Amino acid sequence: MQQPRWVDAATVRRSVSPDRARRLIRRELADGLDPASDPPRLAASVGDGQLLVMPSTNRRSAGTKVLSVAPGNPARGHDRIQAVYVLLDADTLSPSVLIDGTAVTSLRTPAVSAVAIDALAPAEVGSAVIFGSGPQALGHAEALLAIRHTPSVTVVGRRGDAARSTAQRISGLASTHRLATRGLTVGDPQVEAAVREAQVVVTATSATTPVLDDDWVADGACVVAIGSHEPHRRELGSGLLGRSLVVVEEIGTARREAGDVILAAAQGALDWADVRTLADVVLGRVERATDRPNVFKSVGMAWQDLVIAEHVARP
Repeated sequence: MQQPRWVDAATVRRSVSPDRARRLIRRELADGLDPASDPPRLAASVGDGQLLVMPSTNRRSAGTKVLSVAPGNPARGHDRIQAVYVLLDADTLSPSVLIDGTAVTSLRTPAVSAVAIDALAPAEVGSAVIFGSGPQALGHAEALLAIRHTPSVTVVGRRGDAARSTAQRISGLASTHRLATRGLTVGDPQVEAAVREAQVVVTATSATTPVLDDDWVADGACVVAIGSHEPHRRELGSGLLGRSLVVVEEIGTARREAGDVILAAAQGALDWADVRTLADVVLGRVERATDRPNVFKSVGMAWQDLVIAEHVARP
């Protein structure tokens, strides 16, 4: 058997820009992909973390991502999420390409969020708030700036130095306009005002309880929550979801993994019958709300990784 070709993280980043990744994800949904065709994510507890396997197929390819989630890794100087992606030959199902799966995840997660933001956020985004100071915070800022001329971004983190460092890195992302950034610590009284003024709010944290109050988000604003794929964890409260248009990647997956939505429904704040999908938004079956917030809860799905991996693997 021929040895699989290896694609490293730098090549992944050179191969697909954040906005190209967004367009690839959106096109797949617009072309009729059914996210429900993905098998459920396989998860096993390992020590204090998890080992996950995410397989997917489409009419062109097959592939799977093997990843680990180790909450204690950042304190050790390692990534919290580490992964390898295996792309298979469509005919023989032989492994043909191995790809840095962490880079794939770092690219596709903001790309999916950007598809939602592009449809659910106002055309003019004067300010954005990002909770979290890790790689996804930076990736989401880059994805947002590719679709909206946003002049102000606030980063909120548990550690003020990390939030300020991420804010400084974000300040260098804007190439067409002046971008003001700042880093705030969770609990700073300025956080509430920043959220109330924002048209886009991203929560990219490891929190298990809500990171903002239910009444902070303005009507018409877009909130994207990506921090967890576990049913008992949440970044958003039931009150916020109960007064919002709620969009998920796929209903079955959300019922298994989207803790923010699961807990809100269990507490009677939200009816699953009112929850819509990202495909509904892309295909024009639902429009953004202007009289209430718009919430997109993402858990990450295997088909998204496959879309990016296919493009990265092209010679």
